[in-house]
Amino acid sequence: MKAVRIGAGLGFYGDSWRPVRASIERGGVQYVASDHLSELTLAILQKDRQKDPSAGYARDALPMLLELWPLAAPRGVKFVMNAGGLNPEGLRAALAAAFRAKAWKARIATVSGDSVIERLDELRAAGEALAHMDSGADIEDVRERLLFANAYLGAQPIAEALARGADIVLTGRVADAALSLGPLAHELGWRWDDWDRLAQGLTVGHLLECSGQASGGNFGSALEWAKIPDLLHLGYPIAEVSADGAALLTKAPGTGGRVSFDTLRQQLLYEVHDPHAYVSPDVVLDMGTLRLEDLGDERVRVTGAAGAPRPAKLKIVAGYHDGWMGTGMIGFSWPDAYRKCEAGAAIIRALVAEHGLPVEDTRVEYVGYDSLLGANADPACREQLNECFLRMTVRSREKRAAEAFARLFPWLGLSGPPYAGGFHGIERAKELLGVWPTLAAREQIEPHVSVSVEDA
Repeated sequence: MKAVRIGAGLGFYGDSWRPVRASIERGGVQYVASDHLSELTLAILQKDRQKDPSAGYARDALPMLLELWPLAAPRGVKFVMNAGGLNPEGLRAALAAAFRAKAWKARIATVSGDSVIERLDELRAAGEALAHMDSGADIEDVRERLLFANAYLGAQPIAEALARGADIVLTGRVADAALSLGPLAHELGWRWDDWDRLAQGLTVGHLLECSGQASGGNFGSALEWAKIPDLLHLGYPIAEVSADGAALLTKAPGTGGRVSFDTLRQQLLYEVHDPHAYVSPDVVLDMGTLRLEDLGDERVRVTGAAGAPRPAKLKIVAGYHDGWMGTGMIGFSWPDAYRKCEAGAAIIRALVAEHGLPVEDTRVEYVGYDSLLGANADPACREQLNECFLRMTVRSREKRAAEAFARLFPWLGLSGPPYAGGFHGIERAKELLGVWPTLAAREQIEPHVSVSVEDA
């Protein structure tokens, strides 16, 4: 029975591609599915594009491929990457130029059509409300401040690009798991209405989309994480998938980490609201029928996914200008480190009021106590802190107010509570981009999707 081996690539913009080397050299992979995007990443790429119209793609894709392509090309390994971000054609141009300079050959495909920022009026005229998914707010509240809007595409255009001979597929905003589902459907000949097989492929893509998180990275608690071997050389997960959808999850020999029932089930439930209705552009997965069988020796067999027809609407993530952020940070040492931070926060709040700064939102964090745990932090720990850092952040419509806020903090160095240190300097105000999630009928999006394949 034919099988396909897909290895995880990056799990986020800036992730390490070092473990991908082992998957190519020793893992027998035919594809690398590399996930560079999150909703936050699109905002970062938008800021890049505002500075340079030729930017807007994940810049780590170029050095990654320049290092890995000499290993991958002789083995016939192909890459599927959503690193195109807001500008897939820009990434292809940069990659093709770099490949030509080295006399390397590759067929590079781009998938476009996910961007709908220029079509919002058209979508509205077609009856799409584009209301906020969570609050129901009217998009007109932010319409004039919108900077980008991209629909989550599915796996079909990726499969089309591969069918047209692409060695490297660069997409914009596609669903994370589509990066794996596309190659699986292409190689194994799955129909786009074979819901159970598509659901199995979606499961595999979801298990691979977060790089080392399925093979022991970011795993467990209460010292369980310390039992994961050799995190320094952690191997990214690899899936070998048969035509019937059955998958064997493993990793490259000789790598660190662990592929087990526990590491996979943790990743399986990551970012899942309803395990019985995990929605993607291609299929709706019911995880309740899944079976994970730990075979030992870094091998877990995954079967039994149940699928329902794809949703009628596609998710769109839009970003809009949402003011400016001002930040200040200063630390205090024992004794009474936490109380000193509290006193410092009260002083800063009073100074904001005295200066009349037009601040709309304020966030106060005590680093060392609640900056990670939030409301779950144990109050009993506050008095025992050796040191604590006060970090305050404000949002303002006015850039000058955000910058003025940061200048309030140096005064605490000599005129606030004692034993201050760790002042991080005066940071420049940062533009804030708000996220607007919404939905639109797929027939309003998919006819505008295009696939282009060119030789580098």
